[in-house]
Amino acid sequence: MNLIIDVGNTLVKFAVFEQDRIVEKHAITSEGFLNFFKTIIKKHRNIDKCIVSSVAKLMTDDVGYVQKKLNTLILNSETKLPFKNLYKTPKTLGVDRIALVCASVEQFPDKNVLIIDAGTCITYDFINTKNEYLGGAISPGIRLRYQSLHNLTANLPLLETEMPENSIGNSTASSIHSGVVFGILKEIDGVIEDYQEKYSDLTVILTGGDAYFLSKQLKNSIFANSNFLLEGLNFILEYNSH
Repeated sequence: MNLIIDVGNTLVKFAVFEQDRIVEKHAITSEGFLNFFKTIIKKHRNIDKCIVSSVAKLMTDDVGYVQKKLNTLILNSETKLPFKNLYKTPKTLGVDRIALVCASVEQFPDKNVLIIDAGTCITYDFINTKNEYLGGAISPGIRLRYQSLHNLTANLPLLETEMPENSIGNSTASSIHSGVVFGILKEIDGVIEDYQEKYSDLTVILTGGDAYFLSKQLKNSIFANSNFLLEGLNFILEYNSH
């Protein structure tokens, strides 16, 4: 069994894999990391390998404890990967983006794949039929857009995410919902169409915390998979175990 630990900007995700199947997953705050780790390895005593992917800071002591208890791979720019990385600054490529590309290599081999991760940020990552990672884009996610409108202006309220009924907002609240949500939907559809012009046989994956909220409204054909990053991390762990 494998333990996958994904430390994101908002939450820490734990997933237990038996081969390529998730048998258990949880999302917790970083404050409860160590206690939860102890609980999960006690519950699943046959976990023998672990991978830690962190885009946020995890306490050195916490990482050290994990390494002491399990055979642990810390994902970074030096990790052996199953694709050719053509990013000009490979050391700055986020480990979350690396994991997503690896998931596409395993599940959609030899295809042109655009992976869209709708989380705190929206990331776009592209790998071609030659197994070459070319790069992509990073843009603010849904919550960042709501928060920016509130934090950087004097009078705009902070709203909870809501699907607008109409693109024409007739109040401040409905105008914000329209601008944020429809703006993101138009952005994603526009990016997909731009890639489709260059790559007619494009496969598009949508993942991340906001994937299902957005997927119903997108006009382009996509695969929505909220576990794509976790599956990529499990694949990296297995790929580095042989």
